[in-house]
Amino acid sequence: MWELIKAGGWLMFPLVICSIAALAIIIERGIRLQHKKVAPNGLVQSLETKLKQGTLSTEELSALRLSSPLGDLLATGIQYSSGGLEYMTLQIQNRASTLIHRLEKHLNLLGTIGNIAPLLGLLGTVLGIIESFLAVNVGGNTDPAMLAAGISQALMSTAAGMFVAIPALIAYRYYQRKVADLAVEMEEQSGILLHLIHGIPQQASIAAVAVALPTESTLPTSTDVAGSVFAQKIAPNPIAVKQSQS
Repeated sequence: MWELIKAGGWLMFPLVICSIAALAIIIERGIRLQHKKVAPNGLVQSLETKLKQGTLSTEELSALRLSSPLGDLLATGIQYSSGGLEYMTLQIQNRASTLIHRLEKHLNLLGTIGNIAPLLGLLGTVLGIIESFLAVNVGGNTDPAMLAAGISQALMSTAAGMFVAIPALIAYRYYQRKVADLAVEMEEQSGILLHLIHGIPQQASIAAVAVALPTESTLPTSTDVAGSVFAQKIAPNPIAVKQSQS
């Protein structure tokens, strides 16, 4: 393995670092973005009885906040429910922006690795070919075997770049889609919470916290807070809420 790295030139070392970083991010996000850890099924339904009876204690609210990102979002909504529908919705949206940003952690770096790895490999190939031709010109040696050996070594960096970039880009797009799916689930659970607390129709509740999902663009792209799922907030429509109540 070490011989292959040396044969590919000095640009193989940045590629090795990129591969280690990409593997670490893929494993870490795979653990963190498990559905049961982010948005457990039936979490808001388990609170229905206590919410209707008003028996949810401070300790239970704190435990709910620490249980998962969805629990954190629901606890925020319950905490600010006394301020009315609009205020509660605004606080849920603000907290959701922070939570989604946390779910997107390290995805920018993973996408960047997938973008630059092929370029590093191509640069290594170009530099290797240039060195091969310079050696032929300076030494006056026209042996094709020596030229072919130098080119084959240079191409190793391109192969290494592709080897790093392909799984990094696949994982990047997969986790990007998974964050969007989890955001939709959190949005639906928040709508159910509004329905339970304020008694408005569930469809109107979900519409009150609904936000535009990020559109998928052609890779390479990078996600940031401005492009996160809950970044573009839609304020609740008081007229629609009054009509639904009537």
